[in-house]
Amino acid sequence: MKVKYIDKRHWRRLVEREYTEVKVNNNRFKGIIGLVTMKKVREPLEVTVVGQNIIVADDNYKWLQILPDKKRYSMTVMFDNKGNPLEYYFDINIKNITQKGNARTIDLCLDVLVLPNGEYELVDEDDLMYALQNKQISKKQYHEAYIIAHQLMIEIEDNFSEIQDKVMRCYHKINHKAQKMKHKRPYKAKKKSHRRH
Repeated sequence: MKVKYIDKRHWRRLVEREYTEVKVNNNRFKGIIGLVTMKKVREPLEVTVVGQNIIVADDNYKWLQILPDKKRYSMTVMFDNKGNPLEYYFDINIKNITQKGNARTIDLCLDVLVLPNGEYELVDEDDLMYALQNKQISKKQYHEAYIIAHQLMIEIEDNFSEIQDKVMRCYHKINHKAQKMKHKRPYKAKKKSHRRH
């Protein structure tokens, strides 16, 4: 299955980016929080979420990565260049590896996408079925993906405003740290194109 590094080190759409990361271990949250600042992209990325077309990657956009320890999901929140959230993207994972400087997930295909108004959809069910049919995952993992996704969707229905508040607290905390680190030299990606997230 696909390994995804939360710092987007292999995402060739990014020409120039800055990355800030903190490891958190307190009563509220245990895991890694990362912020990818897209200084320059090859081209904007437009996606469809719950029937709406949204540009989620462009120059000076930011992606907040939230990777909880010992959980089977991770979250990416896309922000525009004014700091407005555009999309909340929940990945269902086989495993989260919360190693500072090398944080990554082992993807389990299924995703839940949420708009800022709380509308959501379950996506990539075909990819999950393909992985099962090609013996890339077990039947147990297939069913676990749906269980985790449905638990997330219940949480979104019942407590989305609370999720949004937590996200914004994380965003302001790490964005403040990113501003302090601006003197560091940004990473420049090599040429080629790559697909989304």
